[in-house]
Amino acid sequence: MTSPVFRFAPSPNGELHLGHAYSALFNRRLADEAGGRFLLRIEDIDTTRCTPQFEQSIFRDLKWLGLEWETPVRRQSEHFADYREALDRLIDAGLVYPAFMSRGEVRARIVEMEASGRPWPRDPDGAPHYPGDDRHLAGRQRRQRIAEGIPFAWRLDMARTLAHIRAPLAWSEAGSGPQGETGAVPADPGAWGDVVIARKEVPASYHLSVVVDDALQGITHVVRGRDLFHATAVHRLLQELLGLPVPLYHHHGLILDEDGRKLSKSRGDTTLAALRAAGITPADIARMVGLA
Repeated sequence: MTSPVFRFAPSPNGELHLGHAYSALFNRRLADEAGGRFLLRIEDIDTTRCTPQFEQSIFRDLKWLGLEWETPVRRQSEHFADYREALDRLIDAGLVYPAFMSRGEVRARIVEMEASGRPWPRDPDGAPHYPGDDRHLAGRQRRQRIAEGIPFAWRLDMARTLAHIRAPLAWSEAGSGPQGETGAVPADPGAWGDVVIARKEVPASYHLSVVVDDALQGITHVVRGRDLFHATAVHRLLQELLGLPVPLYHHHGLILDEDGRKLSKSRGDTTLAALRAAGITPADIARMVGLA
């Protein structure tokens, strides 16, 4: 019987904060309790925002917290070929299409529709669905636009994809969702519309890279924040399409700021490095996140 495998997978696009500390420590605790393995994965597929400096700060912070992990560490930027292979399978199956509409064009379409009194569908994160005009372009038109260098993203043709799925999708949830969902949770990938699977310059989005990485690394338990609960529906769909194993999921609560908002790198919320410089100890961090 194989050992359970857990992972912590930060992106090196900023300094770690208390929310990251909680997720990393919680993964490590569950791995220890299950007699399993703990992996660190660097999700640096966004090469424009991720830097080696932030990666090194991740290592420093996690070591300071007392965490150890197996080596070598998987870096997404070193495995584009794995994602390209998965993307090519979806392209060959006719389940994705190149989407050329700019954000401005999408925004204008939504404004026009909503001005006429027709609501525009939005995904669980509140982002508007892609209009999908490009879904109906002829192959010749697609090839011509790509040859002309027009920017595009590969989007999942959700309607066609769902028609290929023979049985309802679900996942096993050991944590809970925003509404307390637990146990066997039905997956509703259609709620996301035609999600981005890859971009012209990068052969994967978060959705595609995470399911490929989890499968290749043999991850058996995905333990992550509740803000990714609904995205699991897209991950279950991709796992089904690509014939990938389905891990157990555990979505944990989030560490919030004084205003009740999720901590964020982009807002410059207090980092672990700043707390360390202020004299806070790893034991203090564990108490602050409720894992003492």
